[in-house]
Amino acid sequence: MQSREFSHETVQSTYPIDPGQVAELARLLQQDRLVTEAMGGLFPEGQILPPGGRVLDLACGPGGWALEVAFHFPSSEVIGIDLNASVIEFARLQAQSRGLANVEFAVMDIMQPLAFADASFDLINGRFLFSFMRPSAWPPLLAECRRLLKPGGILRLTETEGPLTTSPATERLFALGYAALKRAGQSFSPDGGHIGITPVLPALLRRAGFLDVRLRASVAEWSIDAPLHYAFFKDEMVALELARPFLVKMGMGTEEELQRLYQQAVAEMQAEDFCAIWTWLTVWGCQPAS
Repeated sequence: MQSREFSHETVQSTYPIDPGQVAELARLLQQDRLVTEAMGGLFPEGQILPPGGRVLDLACGPGGWALEVAFHFPSSEVIGIDLNASVIEFARLQAQSRGLANVEFAVMDIMQPLAFADASFDLINGRFLFSFMRPSAWPPLLAECRRLLKPGGILRLTETEGPLTTSPATERLFALGYAALKRAGQSFSPDGGHIGITPVLPALLRRAGFLDVRLRASVAEWSIDAPLHYAFFKDEMVALELARPFLVKMGMGTEEELQRLYQQAVAEMQAEDFCAIWTWLTVWGCQPAS
């Protein structure tokens, strides 16, 4: 890696959940597998890595997506970066346990200039960056991705507006989460009624200078009688539990109020008439060839 000047100051994470918790690490690894499978694979849009291609995974968390790319594309070099040092150490241990020598992980803040040389990567990936990015941070990040991509390289980003369910309590908790993100300054929504990232993402890439910007939507059903119900129910159950301190901090309710709402949501998500889907939008664009 070629170093560049960037901030070495300690940065306070804006991720709503403490990512170093064991429960969150396990949840994120499982969620990576679920989402990748539901989307149709690692590159369902049809991107092809060249032999010896280099891939950068932004805010990689415990490394689920990066590890799978390294496993399925052994001739590639994969680098995952994340702000949290304990999460990166966990990802490194995962790589070692799987014997993957073509993946490495480093502690970096994607809201700062990154310590890589110009034109270093064939593909840059990011998934669910909405969870910690402020709107003002997107243009600098996309400009940095332009710097890091080789001519013709691809930036692909997958974002969501969250699940949709028939559970009143679950929907209320989701709404409180979106309002909390708005209050924290981490939302594109004009009123905090949703996350707001998916409508603006294609335009953000075009404004950053990416060419041939395309979109692909995908969906998973996790209704009570669907095969994926329990896996996604468990993901949401853990996420809603771990996000409660953030909701309290943002003034969305007391610990007791939110606990009661959470218990109601857990019960409703297991009811015999429960229905749910979760949709994602992948947006990708190309670095100009010259």
